[in-house]
Formats: sequence, structure tokens, C-alpha cells
Amino acid sequence: MPIPILMPALSPTMTEGNLAKWCKKEGDAVVAGDVIAEIETDKATMEVEATDEGRLGKILVAEGSEGVAVNTPIALLLEDDEDASALDAMPAETKPVAAALSPAPETPAPEKPEPVKPAATPAAGEGGRVIASPLARRMAEQAGLDLASLQGSGPHGRIVKRDIEAALVAAPATPVVAATAPAAPVAQAPMPADALLPPFTEQPLSTMRKVIAQRLSQSKREAPHFYLTIDCAIDRLLETRAALNAKSPEDGDGAYKISVNDFIVRAVALALRQVPAANASWAETAIRLYERADVAVAVAVDEGLITPVLRGADGKGLAEISREMKDFAARARAGKLMPEEYQGGTFTVSNLGMFGIREFAAVINPPQGCILAVGAGEQRAVVRDGALAVATIMTCTLSTDHRVVDGAIGAAFLTAFKGLIEDPLKMLL
Repeated sequence: MPIPILMPALSPTMTEGNLAKWCKKEGDAVVAGDVIAEIETDKATMEVEATDEGRLGKILVAEGSEGVAVNTPIALLLEDDEDASALDAMPAETKPVAAALSPAPETPAPEKPEPVKPAATPAAGEGGRVIASPLARRMAEQAGLDLASLQGSGPHGRIVKRDIEAALVAAPATPVVAATAPAAPVAQAPMPADALLPPFTEQPLSTMRKVIAQRLSQSKREAPHFYLTIDCAIDRLLETRAALNAKSPEDGDGAYKISVNDFIVRAVALALRQVPAANASWAETAIRLYERADVAVAVAVDEGLITPVLRGADGKGLAEISREMKDFAARARAGKLMPEEYQGGTFTVSNLGMFGIREFAAVINPPQGCILAVGAGEQRAVVRDGALAVATIMTCTLSTDHRVVDGAIGAAFLTAFKGLIEDPLKMLL
């Protein structure tokens, strides 16, 4: 019997993915280890390798399909002694799936919509769910229409914008009472909210953007955030950085170019070693205290952000942190990070200083207990020994989950962090 090839779970949190590309076509020979498809997960595009040998008999999920659930059959593999006739015996759930699993684009409504009669068989999917586009649902809700009474004209009976507009045209007018009293005003269907907006285009949500929205909404909803802000003078750090980079070989394996962010990651890791109570997360029945500082660093990519993790950052020097972060950032922007490289982490750093942002507060990366938001270093007037002076100041804000980290712990962490940033030679020991 043909072997179903299933949508793989490429990470512990993955529930669905997009089938970005087929690397084999129907009829191609397949051996174990061959790359057969590329799957877009919430964070990256991953290659999927075959685990069995045979011939690709039937592609069930078309290239470009979105929102394909994990463990859904995406293709059928014929064994060496089978021919195409074996595909006829497969169950119904292995029939081909169209590429447009996401809602089909709306088509323009006709100039004069014809009245839509109540459907004899409403446009319902499995479990009686009415199939309608998001825009059609909003318009129906605003107009007080029952979607179950309409017949959809879209693909597979989907109710679309033109069906709602036609139903509004066909809606009977409120009868006028024949009396000497003034006639009651005729009720009019409310205008769709979208009609008041300027022209716009809609960008389909990527899997990454959906996951970011879900996780950060969960974080703000469930984790009681509070914020602590501290200013750090970084003049000595900048001098130390320049001196270290001047000693680097021009090229070769030993070459390095340390950034301010590398110092920040190193300082965070060492501060977590000094204040281990800040290296923690909430686990409902207990607080988890981590024995190692695995520092995640937010990296901006086209579709959102990703947080590669520097494992054991408290045991790594500045040059090693610098090389590892450059590699992570390059592969993150190319969508080539493996799930184990961006999952986990005990603490996150989000640095917007390179964009000129002076100060901000970040949303905690669940299930972690803290995230440090780092602003730009800028020259400011300060008072030293009773006199005005100029110093390069960097403002940092710690967002903490109050279930895990109290104010005193957060303050102790920031004090340790500030001490390392302002005396960078301590980070070289």
C-alpha cells in the first residue's frame, strides 16, 4: 500500500505550516535522505528529507498551500513494486488538497447584485461551520444578517463580499404604517466600517507573524509586567571596545569585531550569574531557577523577529559571543536557523539602539521571566562631583514577570549589569 508522507512537526510548538516548495515531482524516484519539500514554519523555512524509498506517486497538498496541520498527509509514496493503480485504494482523506487553504481573494461585486435567496443547503463546512471570508463575516455582523441563510458564490460555496452586498439589496424594506401620525423612518443597513477607510491592501499573515501575535498577546495577558529603568555610562566601554578591536587580526579564524551589543550580552550573562534569582521562569506549580545563562537576542527579519540563543553565554568570551552572534544573525535573516537554535533561552536582550531609539519597554518572551530593552548611547549632561559634565549614556529598561521576579531582585540585577557595563574590564576576567 502507498506510504503517506505527513506534514512534519519541525518544532515542539508547531501545529501547522506552509508547504513552500516541492523539490520532487510526481513520478520521481525517492531514496531515504532526499530533500522532497521545503516547509515554512513559524520562524524559518526547513528542508524535509524522505525517510523511505520508492517513487512519488501523488502530491496531495499543492505547492504554496498555507496552514497545513501537522500530521496531515501531503503526498503518497509508491513502493518499488507498486504502480499508480495502488493509489485508487487509498482512503478519502488522502485526496489532493488545493493550494489556496487560506481564504480566497475577494472578487469585485457585480454592478447590480442579484437578490440572494436563502440557501437550501447553507455554505457549511465540517461540524456545520458556515464557510465565509473574514470580510463577509464582518459585513454580515454589522448588517445583522444570518450567514447560515445565505448561499455562497465563492469557491466551495464560500460566502464572500458580493453575497453580502446582494443580500442587503434584496432585504425587504420596513413596512410603512398607514396612519395620520408621521411615518416611522425606514431602517437602513449600517455601512461597513471598511467603506470609510482610504484605499488599502491586505498583507496575508505569515506563520511567523501569527505565532508572534499569539505568543506576545499571551505574554501581556498572563504575565503581570512591571518595569525598571537604569542609565549606564558607556564611555569606558567604548574605549575598551576600540582598544580590543584594534588588536584583532585583519582576517582569518582569529579575526573579530566586537560590538556594543556583544558587551551587553556578556554583561547580562555575568549579571545573571551574580543574581541567579533573575534567571528564572514561571511554571504554574513552581518557579524554575536556571543553572546556566542561555541568553536569547532579538534579531529583526523581514516578517518579524527571531531570538537565537547563546547557550551558556556566561562561560563565553567577547570574541566568541561576537562570532556566534554574527553567524546567528546572518542565518536568521536567510531563514536558515534550526529550531533548536532559537527555542529555549532563559533571558532575552532586545537592542534598538542601532535604530536611534533612546528608551523603550519590551514584552517578555514567554515563558521567560525577564527581557532587557536597550536604547541608544547618546551624549547627555550629567553631574559629577557637583559639576556639570558630558557623558555617553545608555538607557536600559528591564521588563519582568512579577510572578517570578520582584522589584528587589530586578533592581539587584540592574545594579550588577550597570557595574559591569561601566567597568568593562571586569568582563575580560
